[in-house]
Amino acid sequence: MSRGPTGSDVREAEPALPEADVSEVELQDRGVPAATPHGLSVLGWLRWAWRQLTSMRTALILLFLLAIASVPGSVLPQEGIDPSAVSQYYTAHPALAPILNKLSLFNVFAAPWFAAIYLLLFLSLAGCVLPRTFRLAGAARQKPPRAPRYLARLPLSASYATALTPARALEAGGQQLAAKRFRLRTGDGWISAEKGYLREIGNLLFHIALLALLASVGLGGIFGYKANRLLVAGQSFADTPTALDVVHYGRLISASDLAPFSITLNGFRATYVTSGPEQDQPLTYNAALSYTQSPGARVRHYDLQVNHPLVIDGASIYLIGHGYAPEFTVTDGAGKVVFSGPVPFIPVEQSGLTSEGVVKVPDASPTQLGFAGVFLPTAADENNQLVSVFPAPLEPRVSLVSYAGNLGLNSGAPQSVYQLNTAGMQRLAVAPRPLAMGQSIVLPHGAGKLTFTGYRQWISLAITHDPGQLPALISALVALAGLILSFMIRRRRVFLRAAAGPDGRTVVDFGGLARSDAAGGFEVEFAELAEELRTAQDGVARASDPGSGSAGTGAGARTGASASGEQGGSTSVSSGNDQALGSAEDAGGE
Repeated sequence: MSRGPTGSDVREAEPALPEADVSEVELQDRGVPAATPHGLSVLGWLRWAWRQLTSMRTALILLFLLAIASVPGSVLPQEGIDPSAVSQYYTAHPALAPILNKLSLFNVFAAPWFAAIYLLLFLSLAGCVLPRTFRLAGAARQKPPRAPRYLARLPLSASYATALTPARALEAGGQQLAAKRFRLRTGDGWISAEKGYLREIGNLLFHIALLALLASVGLGGIFGYKANRLLVAGQSFADTPTALDVVHYGRLISASDLAPFSITLNGFRATYVTSGPEQDQPLTYNAALSYTQSPGARVRHYDLQVNHPLVIDGASIYLIGHGYAPEFTVTDGAGKVVFSGPVPFIPVEQSGLTSEGVVKVPDASPTQLGFAGVFLPTAADENNQLVSVFPAPLEPRVSLVSYAGNLGLNSGAPQSVYQLNTAGMQRLAVAPRPLAMGQSIVLPHGAGKLTFTGYRQWISLAITHDPGQLPALISALVALAGLILSFMIRRRRVFLRAAAGPDGRTVVDFGGLARSDAAGGFEVEFAELAEELRTAQDGVARASDPGSGSAGTGAGARTGASASGEQGGSTSVSSGNDQALGSAEDAGGE
């Protein structure tokens, strides 16, 4: 048997293994530093690099780096979640946004550097966890160790005398321990029992679930997809690549794997706090949708709300934003209506939902027309400046700047629908003014006329298909259950020895220790167990010899802290936390 310096554990003595037979993980667990790669061959360098990667220290460093790398994805708008917010960021920070984009900070979780950290962490945890998993599985199946020779040197011990023979005393004690669900191991004159193996099973579950959780995240990245769509009230779209604003496919997903549903936005309604310190804050968002799961299928209806997604064929549709789309009618210089319809404007602030947008009219004659401006849901004049004081459309106004010339749409360079390229255009001499619904701007030199005819509301939808969500949830729950088991269950050992005393009676020695008892409580459990063992053995003695009286109240019991105030002091429990377990020879089995 081996012992620790504080007497906190008792284990079977194991032969020392040469360093070559001990895994790197075990050496690091024992505090042995990893071997340095000086003078190693190429294979030796590779083995050394693998050992460094699979060390717990490296896993913790990578986990910390992954947490740091996730911060920009939570702070900055992401293209895969809210592309309109990314456009707003470009408008608000025209110099900084291109730099952040080059660093993939607007698409963090699909960035190569983020994937590198994730893959390294997965390899590190796999190499670190799998060996421990096998060891934990072995620990959950192992038998209790042999009983120490001197149980009085254990942290907790008790001694009493009984009229039973040593064999009968051990048999009665073994039956009592087995009834308490202890795992038993017997020898000549001793019993070793251990309980709390579910702690090791909890550790095992946690390690396996951790790997499963990482694999589930990878499963979603390989077989899932994400898309976004801005949908104006009254319009429809189908889940096809050409109808989506942004789509990101998993590694093994193509356009043919998209769910064949279609959605129509029938209307949108938002309510806001009208007074108090939280004025202007949204209360409810409700989007009335009609959808079909496949072409020709029955039309269904759904009230889409925040955090209440619509699920169609494994794809979840989330409501992530909304705004206004002013409606315009543009007549060119020839008197022809060349544009009529809603134009989504993107909010640049949330308290009043002031929104910016552009109107492009490439079919106007004699020259192309363009308009850029703002939409104000509830317009008001504050310090000679037009602002929106409430996000609901109480006093909707639009103010535009007019341009004429070449829009540059045929240059071959891509353009944002929310920005106007004025390089080839000339600003018209029309003073911007707030237009109410029904009012118009008459362009000079017979260039045409723009009329603000009304507005609609739009919503931003995030479409996600992630087959790893359910496995990830199950893995997280299993990991949590494993942690609870490992924290709540104590691994404890008790030992029983019985031998004939000098007066002919049998002396029973009972000792125990807890391998993990940070919360305490084993002392009480041990005292109760000692009393139950004595009582059970006394009962067997009385049943065997009814005239013997009260067996087991011998004077040979050691003095010490009473187990639980039992009668006559026949059983005593000693707490030896400050005592060493003795040498390996003394504490060893027979």
